Amino acid sequence: MEMAVEETKSLTQPITMKGGDGPLSYARNSSFQKGVVDATKGMIIQAIANKLDMEKLCTDSYKTFQIADFGCSIGPNTFFSMQNIIEAVEQRHHADHGNSATTLEFQVFFNDHLSNDFNTLFQALPPSRPYFAAGVPGSFYGRLFPTSSIHIGHSSSALQWLSKVPEEVVDSSSPAWNKGSIYCTGTEKEVAKAFSGQFENDVETFLNARAEELVGGGLMVILMGGVPDGISLSQTSIGKFYDFFGSCLVDLTKKGLISEEKANSFNLPLYFPSAKELKTLIERNGRFSIESMDEIVEQVKSAHALPNTQNHISHIRAGTEGLIKLHLGTEIVEDFFECYAKKHVETRFVFAENGADNTLIFMILKRK
Repeated sequence: MEMAVEETKSLTQPITMKGGDGPLSYARNSSFQKGVVDATKGMIIQAIANKLDMEKLCTDSYKTFQIADFGCSIGPNTFFSMQNIIEAVEQRHHADHGNSATTLEFQVFFNDHLSNDFNTLFQALPPSRPYFAAGVPGSFYGRLFPTSSIHIGHSSSALQWLSKVPEEVVDSSSPAWNKGSIYCTGTEKEVAKAFSGQFENDVETFLNARAEELVGGGLMVILMGGVPDGISLSQTSIGKFYDFFGSCLVDLTKKGLISEEKANSFNLPLYFPSAKELKTLIERNGRFSIESMDEIVEQVKSAHALPNTQNHISHIRAGTEGLIKLHLGTEIVEDFFECYAKKHVETRFVFAENGADNTLIFMILKRK
């Protein structure tokens, strides 16, 4: 099994969405993530109006308001999110001070891995944006900013990505070996324990880093995929999709295009917690208060619906091509997605059918 473990070490490398602005790029294929932004816009505005202490965060001598988007990717979605936050902050500022309010200057930091396509991101910056923009490359599982320098942090559809695949799940001598599956189904006790342990460590690291970077009273907005309490991921729509996705690896193995070792060691570095589970981790950390917490289903379900097969394939490829290249090699990418497209048509696979609804976890945290 040494070979399989060695191959899987590549999955500790940063994974980013497909770059560029072509027809298969993430920039053109991220409507589900845009649905998340739209579904929570009103909630973010309300949270900032009710929870942000402008008097404390913006003194007369300091009128620069700094916002960071952790895991911004390359979409246009990060620009929509930042614009929503800025509008909400301005509304709150004017509500407090009326026409006499001093104009705030906004600095927005766009963060993602070094391998993120920052060139495409910044080429698409809105020309009339009401903020100064800067890129901050690096993993958000660590410090990225000076102490007490950020007023609002934001992370959307990113925190479910783990810093790495747990080593136990690719070790054939471990009871947590995840042979036959590419993700944490939630049904295998030892596998679930390994993934949840990695998630706990990553969340603790994330919160500790943000606690150093946010000013006292600053807000952290978290939006991430989750599962209903008591439901395993394998029972959900996303779980059904991962099963379908993984079956393509089996098909390529049968054709001799990839080895069984590579297929068995392919695991998605993803973990979808319940809201209860995430709440427990934040409370255990103790450096933030939970100002609001919601689980959303109905508002984002429609984002799963794509008009045709080609659009569906393009969306899947934009988010997963990097994983395929990293683990299986560039030469297998076209074979894999040809296999996926063929199976998609033959089985009439529909992403949101035959599974329980996943949840979107929405949280507003305040730095103590």
